[in-house]
Amino acid sequence: MAEVGRAAVRDPGALLPGGFWAAVAVWLERPQVANKRLCGVRLEARRSVAEPRAEGCGQRPNAGREQEERAAAAPGPRPPDGALGPGPSSGPDLGAAGRSPEEARRRRGEERGDAAAAPRLAGAPGQPREPGAGDADFPAWDLESAWDACSRSLAGGGPEVLAFLAGSPVGSQPGAPRELDLVLRTVLPKTGPRCPLAVPRREMVVRDVLNGTVTFLPLEEDDRGNLKVETSNVYQIRLSQSREEWFISILIFCPERWHSDGIVYPRPSWLGEELLARLARWSVDSKKSGFKSTLSLISIIKYSKTYQMLKEKYKDMVKVWPEVTDPEKFVYEDVALAAYLLVLWEEEREERGLTAKQSFVDLGCGNGLLVHILSTEGHPGRGIDVRRRKIWDMYGPQTCLEEDAITPNDKTLFPDVDWLIGNHSDELTPWIPVIAARSSYGCRFFVLPCCFFDFIGKYSRRQSRKTQYREYLDFITEVGLACGFHVEEDCLRIPSTKRVCLIGKSRTYSPAREVSMDKQRTQYINSRRGHLASPPSETPASLPPRAAVGHEGHPNGHRALDVGAAEGGAEAPADELWLSGFQPREKVERLRNCATLPRDFIDQVVLQVAHMLLDREEQISIGDASSGSSKAWNRGEVASELGPETLQRLKRECGGLQTLLRNNHQVFEVLNGRVHIRDWREEQLQRQQHPEAKRRLFSEAFKTRICWFFSHHPDGCVLPSDSCPFAHGPAELRPPRAPKKKKQIL
Repeated sequence: MAEVGRAAVRDPGALLPGGFWAAVAVWLERPQVANKRLCGVRLEARRSVAEPRAEGCGQRPNAGREQEERAAAAPGPRPPDGALGPGPSSGPDLGAAGRSPEEARRRRGEERGDAAAAPRLAGAPGQPREPGAGDADFPAWDLESAWDACSRSLAGGGPEVLAFLAGSPVGSQPGAPRELDLVLRTVLPKTGPRCPLAVPRREMVVRDVLNGTVTFLPLEEDDRGNLKVETSNVYQIRLSQSREEWFISILIFCPERWHSDGIVYPRPSWLGEELLARLARWSVDSKKSGFKSTLSLISIIKYSKTYQMLKEKYKDMVKVWPEVTDPEKFVYEDVALAAYLLVLWEEEREERGLTAKQSFVDLGCGNGLLVHILSTEGHPGRGIDVRRRKIWDMYGPQTCLEEDAITPNDKTLFPDVDWLIGNHSDELTPWIPVIAARSSYGCRFFVLPCCFFDFIGKYSRRQSRKTQYREYLDFITEVGLACGFHVEEDCLRIPSTKRVCLIGKSRTYSPAREVSMDKQRTQYINSRRGHLASPPSETPASLPPRAAVGHEGHPNGHRALDVGAAEGGAEAPADELWLSGFQPREKVERLRNCATLPRDFIDQVVLQVAHMLLDREEQISIGDASSGSSKAWNRGEVASELGPETLQRLKRECGGLQTLLRNNHQVFEVLNGRVHIRDWREEQLQRQQHPEAKRRLFSEAFKTRICWFFSHHPDGCVLPSDSCPFAHGPAELRPPRAPKKKKQIL
């Protein structure tokens, strides 16, 4: 046995020992937070067991308790609900296959801060796994039999193994049998080109609350199906206290035989440094996240395989991205979104016994890449956005993208579509559950909220105790519930700070109640007028009467009409609007970055502000101070006000004077609302510290523009000609390099 790391933990908030168990829960249930080479874990089952004894290892531990838990359902395939950071989380969903949707949403055994009250979840042998688990390659083991085999294996390894598990010295007198908390989990490594052979590994995790230890027992199965503990990779996390100071330690049972694969089992130094540091920090972190764990509604194994497949298939999109946005972020984010939806829909088909792939409409599709991937993978669908993007022409005819404005009314219904998608759909986000509910009884929705919009205008906060993001998610959930959906929440693995999605897969009412439910929706939408940040001045318009149930061409009674908003984003007629005052985004995006202002007007403002700064006559010295020679160079500091007409024009066109000055960064430097003339001697020093890619970008633009200081500053340019990145006169000008052409073939 060897201690590979020990950390002293300061606990001013009196969070220990509860904080320690919360930190261990993160490593137990979401190890990918610390080990980036893991995809996640699947918790199979959890229950209380008796401490194994050498003399009684042939008997099944805790037999009395098993009788009480034998009626429990089989282990569910999904990871537990939990926060996106340190803190307690719930146990896995262990409901039986074939249960109702309402029962499936109930999570059993909410884990509290006190680990002694942790949930005891049992798996019944012989029961089938839930459809849609996607983990059939890794069949579930009977927890009873697995613990029997582990107990025999531990006892057969000698007293050292049992002493390590008990956290006591070898040869010490055993006390009264203790109750241990046992967890069976499957660790899921990431798969990809670099590690194609990585396979899931099973572990038995034994938690001893009284001793403050958590022991990880890797399991292996021989050709005859006999189960044993792989003692070479057994390790333990231990909490101890000396006087008033707490310590967290990581110990390895057999360090000389430790086998590190670099994925599931990292090097001992990583455990003793990286993991230990995280556990110590999490143990005293009192912040509790209000979000669920990532990918809590789908199979992590399926998602990992699908994501790697799509990433390899569409990675070349980064090289041909024609938009001004960051290709790496947008491509891989849409790949992750597509992987999630493909797995979600595959599991839905298995649950419902369907063969045809689901259809979809992406409202506010933006660059259309998500539509392109889903369509290429066999799902019929289309995307609609108010503005066409350059990249649309690159996808080909199989990707259906439409340039149109969406105004929520009776003409924006999609009766023949299975799913409506709102990926950062902004002002349409709260309307998507409404449109889905009124399109057809079988229409579902998926929204990924980003910007905060109400039914009309910006969303106005009402609760200061929540973050704005959490409050807005709760609002969209409230909209979905008011529309009659069971709303589920999940957290995606995407490169974005806004990565919580809301899903409406089923309804809370029967089709016969559609008319009464639509009255409820109408009442709820009208009630939101009192919550708008900037309510429109016009009086509320009554919603149009809903069609009767069974109307021709529409299963839930609404008229089956195609999308058709007026050209340029104009509102639909008042008698068709669901709520007056809604304004779709403008078809032509207004540029507010000075690009539309005349060049001579910009030059005039720049000169006027520069002269104001130069009149301040702040002097700084340049030259060799040791030789006694110096030259004064005027550097202004604060800008005075301009004329009201000029300021108003700037406010209308580019957001104000600061925006114009920031855009003219060759001349000015704006910091904390104060402006002064830029000193390029400081820029030269900073540029030497830039990475090579940025320095290469500077070299490509070298001498392609006239130096403003050479032309306008009374002292000229502070840099000599060979050091200034701008041209000192027309003779030094170089033609700008032509941009590289993008390939038009995917």
